Amino acid sequence: MNTRNRLALIAVVAVATAWSSLAWSYDELVDKKILSIPSLTTIGGKTINNVKIGYETYGKLNAQGNNAIFIPHYFSGTSHAAGKYAVTDATPGYWDSIIGPGKPLDTDKYFIVSADNLVNLNVKDPRVVTTGPASINPDTGKPYGMSFPIVTFFDFVNTQKMLVDALGIKHLQAVIGASGGSMLAMEWAASYPDMVERVIPVIPGGVEFNPYSIEATSLWASAITNDPKWNHGDYYGKEEPLVGVAEAIKMITLASRNYGWAEKTFGRQFATSGKDPLDSWDNLFAVDATFNANAAAAAKKLDANSLLYTVRANQLYSVSQTANLQDGLKRIKAKVLFIPAKSDLLLFPDYSKKAMALLKAQGNTVEYFEIQGDGGHLDGLFQIGQAGDVIREFLSH
Repeated sequence: MNTRNRLALIAVVAVATAWSSLAWSYDELVDKKILSIPSLTTIGGKTINNVKIGYETYGKLNAQGNNAIFIPHYFSGTSHAAGKYAVTDATPGYWDSIIGPGKPLDTDKYFIVSADNLVNLNVKDPRVVTTGPASINPDTGKPYGMSFPIVTFFDFVNTQKMLVDALGIKHLQAVIGASGGSMLAMEWAASYPDMVERVIPVIPGGVEFNPYSIEATSLWASAITNDPKWNHGDYYGKEEPLVGVAEAIKMITLASRNYGWAEKTFGRQFATSGKDPLDSWDNLFAVDATFNANAAAAAKKLDANSLLYTVRANQLYSVSQTANLQDGLKRIKAKVLFIPAKSDLLLFPDYSKKAMALLKAQGNTVEYFEIQGDGGHLDGLFQIGQAGDVIREFLSH
């Protein structure tokens, strides 16, 4: 298995995404900080006590508190958007290529904040701070498991708003996020319209989760719930449903890529030279062997229940929250720049075009830029540099 293949797959799910091809442009070491929230009431009316979320900042907040940009992360991501925690770190944060002095998200000009979502998949990582099903329920002294309240992107944004307020931020120049982060960015615009100047949804999901996407993500979840070791979410302190998580990761990875990427990366090579899949069921194609190995490794780093909760939060996404979609759209005042990826087979560019038409029809200022390539959904992470000048210009007017 070559390094290129391994990095391309692990990037989908690993907390420290492999970006060896990108320059380290944020030139200061990053500290992970923690916001403690005594109590959070969810949109579903449930109360969660002792909520904690981790966050990172880049640049400095000005005296007026109005030069901030917020970055919500993608499905399997974390708050580590740029820089390194230590000079010995192998790779920087996932969008390091556009965050830093002189970059499109210029830290000489903007104060940039990124936070770990509730129910973050990477709860096992000591640098990820989140509250979710793997957290200890203060009332029982045991992990919540599936008794943790179902949470929505609106709940995610509310914790982020508490963070923004705690940091003294009065106005957001922009909210920019990729994939699930794009939906959180739109949720920000609908929930706090007077605070958000601009929204930049990258590889976006539009203004609500499409039924096709709901079913696609349900298949990811079923890989876990069909694993007997999931045990209805009661596996903490026992054997974890690693087979189910690995199967979910394989599906997520494939959905996040494109057939053009697969052809260029693997072709029809055998996993082991001379071992033809025609001769034995044990003989695999290179693409199979690579997916299997990387998914098995990544499964050990993630929490199965947190993946299920994150799937449900995505499925419940709609800027309407509980109202009519049109009512939700009308709350959005921000200028919007949609940045889909042409080859995206997970959140199709048509989702952006439909959302753009809806927003333009009600008078919003909306722009559109399409990332070129055949890398699929992940072009929104790997190829974000293509949109660098467009982002810079959008932020300037």
